[in-house]
Amino acid sequence: MSNATRWYISREATKAAVGLAGADLDSLIDSYIEAASEDIEAFLGRRFIPETATKLFRWPPRVGGGYVLQLDDLDLIAVTTLKAAAQDASPITIVAADYFLEPVNSGPPYTRIEIDLSSVAAFESGDTPQRSISVAGRWGYGEDTKAAGALAEADDGAETALDVTDSSLIGVGDTILIGAEALFVSAKALLDTTANTAGALIAGKAETTVPVNTGTLVKQGEIITIDSERMLVESISGNNLTVQRAYDGSVLATHANPSDVYAPRTLAVVRAVNGTTVAAHDTATAISKYAPPADIAEYCRAVASAHHQQGRSGWTGVIGSEGGAIETKMFGLWSMKQALKEKYGRVSL
Repeated sequence: MSNATRWYISREATKAAVGLAGADLDSLIDSYIEAASEDIEAFLGRRFIPETATKLFRWPPRVGGGYVLQLDDLDLIAVTTLKAAAQDASPITIVAADYFLEPVNSGPPYTRIEIDLSSVAAFESGDTPQRSISVAGRWGYGEDTKAAGALAEADDGAETALDVTDSSLIGVGDTILIGAEALFVSAKALLDTTANTAGALIAGKAETTVPVNTGTLVKQGEIITIDSERMLVESISGNNLTVQRAYDGSVLATHANPSDVYAPRTLAVVRAVNGTTVAAHDTATAISKYAPPADIAEYCRAVASAHHQQGRSGWTGVIGSEGGAIETKMFGLWSMKQALKEKYGRVSL
């Protein structure tokens, strides 16, 4: 299954690792991230951003007198509904009090469901043992999240461009969570922060203090745009922003006073990804984003970055020519991959 809307590192994080500026190669970098994310899931046999889904299983035989449903090498995070005799017209729902998710001491993820033998519940095969047990829930290795600001406008559930309060916390390729709906961020566009400069700026790299009328309207870590020059906000003191000028390949320029300050706070999103359901959301609703394990994200970034460098070499491993030639190698990725395989893997390479 393609995970075109399930990436394990953002475009911005990958570009920072490569030292790539500007938007010219964004689509290429995106393709490398997508391919790296698919590779991770293929060789580990797991996914690290959860899906909401209903899975069907064959009726489990009784082994050793217990009722145990093995989950076919799937990672289970939580159960919404467990049904026996699922293919019958009136399937039997097994309540949460009558089963255990195992292993209790190390899950989630869980790899099996056991009926509580002190209950009267049982897995039943129904008309046939095939596809008898239905498990609706959230599936994946984990579902850790990080806070990522809030909506700056109400969302009626039909919008595909959402305004947010802080662009520094969300990157292209992130999967965000608003309420119970997961959304994939496919692009970002500029939005007026409503802040204005409070002094003229010269075209000088050394002029790194940008006074604004209201400092609280800008967030540390955002890439702001004044006219056509982008600037990275490194810190904020009162109404003074300390910035890196001419950031991300933009051109150093003069700026009149006052000038509007923009930030990429409008997110282009794919709605209801990973099995979730579209919903409306109020202004100021909190946003979180899924945070895959750090070593998974690091490997994804390393693979995408390495592919970019190899692509520059025409996949020869050498960038440039003669005395200026630089050899690129991908040997380090092998050891990273093996470490992940030992930690998370299910199947042999």
